Order: sequence, then C-alpha cells, then structure tokens
Amino acid sequence: MSGVPLTGEAGAGWCVCETGREQGTKLVGMFEVILTRRKRFGWRWQVCDQAGKIFADGFERTRPSAKYHGERALFFLLSQAHLRNRSAASSED
Repeated sequence: MSGVPLTGEAGAGWCVCETGREQGTKLVGMFEVILTRRKRFGWRWQVCDQAGKIFADGFERTRPSAKYHGERALFFLLSQAHLRNRSAASSED
C-alpha cells in the first residue's frame, strides 16, 4: 500500500483486493484511507470504498497517529475478508 498525495492536508492509500478462483481472478473492491485535518481536534481518518461508504473512522491528535490507525483499520478489514474467503472455500471442499 502506498500513499498517494491529495490536495490540501489529506493523504490516501489504495489497496485492491482480489480473490483467486478456477475461472480466474475476480476484482472484489478498492478501499481508501483518507486523512482530514480538523482545526481543534487533530486529524480524522476514514476507511472508505469506491462508492464512499465508510467502513471505519476515528480521530487522533497527530497526523502520524491518524495514518497508523487508518492503515491498521484497512489491514484488519482486508485480513477479515481474506479469512472469510478461506473458510468459505474450505467449506465447499
């Protein structure tokens, strides 16, 4: 996952999630970590999909902390999807 600079005080990281099948690779979705500067409250982080649906969000006092928590939430979201796909595949066998 690499950071993609945006205008202003925000930053984003993109991650594409794919699943392998006998028929080929199917694109599942793309998620984004958005950091937004808040005047008095520090930084807001959000994990969103392409449609703008928020999967996780929070507030932190510093930008590095907000970036860490946003990317941690994204990793957790992707790892849970991977574990769900593995258990579904093993139950089909």
